[in-house]
Amino acid sequence: MYVDMVTARHYEERLQEEYLEGKQPAFDISAGPIPGELHLAAGHEASGAGVCQHLRDDDAVTAPHRPHHVAIAKGVDLKRMTAEIFGRETGLGKGKGGHMHLFDPDVNFACSGIIAQGCPPAAGAALAAKKRNTDSVAVAFLGEGAIDQGGFLESLNFAAVRDLPVVFVIEDNDWAISMPKDRVTDVENGSRRAGGFDMPGVRVDHDDAVAIYEAAGEAIGRARDRNGPTLLEVQVHRRMGHFMGDPQSYRPERDQDAALARDSIERLAADLRAHGVDDDELDELREDAHKRVEEAIAWAKDQPEPEPGAAHEDVFVNPGSGVTDSEPEFELAGGDD
Repeated sequence: MYVDMVTARHYEERLQEEYLEGKQPAFDISAGPIPGELHLAAGHEASGAGVCQHLRDDDAVTAPHRPHHVAIAKGVDLKRMTAEIFGRETGLGKGKGGHMHLFDPDVNFACSGIIAQGCPPAAGAALAAKKRNTDSVAVAFLGEGAIDQGGFLESLNFAAVRDLPVVFVIEDNDWAISMPKDRVTDVENGSRRAGGFDMPGVRVDHDDAVAIYEAAGEAIGRARDRNGPTLLEVQVHRRMGHFMGDPQSYRPERDQDAALARDSIERLAADLRAHGVDDDELDELREDAHKRVEEAIAWAKDQPEPEPGAAHEDVFVNPGSGVTDSEPEFELAGGDD
């Protein structure tokens, strides 16, 4: 878990540096080596590491628009994920999906930029596992701002009615985009949503990877033993803005300072020291993780960009023959008028 967490933290910090290249002083979202939006999950590391430590490659995981820490913990190919974020053709989605639409079938991981969108597919994967009579499980990660979405609530209902092997993990970082969560929902503890669907609801109310690991172990074990779904909410913190370029003018400075002080990585490092792991070993693990991140970024930046014509590949409908080479011809109904 420590390796996953320090890898994810360094990855987010390095992506922040790469993303801002060419986008300042006047912020231009289309400039620089990483195109489009970028949502970073620095401060969420304990959630991905604590939950995914219990999972296998055949278990399905869906993540929201802040997905990198979960992807790393699930075992997504770091180089190909980085290439996708940089929009290169060797990326997981040939550079077409970007960081919010990662998909790695080798480890059954996917994410989406649509709020709560991952809940129905996770329920579907759990239904498939049940019908196949396997002990695979599914996990859907979402933010606390998503717990009022229809897709989330309908998925809880479907999972409960079908008694599915799925765990819904709410990452509570206290902020629903640009406002505190109490302005968008009157439920302080999101795990209480489980009560309306007759399933267990559990909350880990501090940034502790070990506590999350223990709670997730019970929930995933229950699902794997075919004892139904669980709703798990874990407290995390947001060390950066909702998206890169977010000035966070809505957020009190004291809240930002408090988030920086609540470091789950340092907490886990202290636990490891208490169990006999010395600083030299921790330093070696961290250095190896940083090296892996740097190699992935260097490799991704050296990959080719997609050819423009590739935009017409891997789509539901391609343009008609000759449309891309000449002006399309239109025939008006009713003659020449």
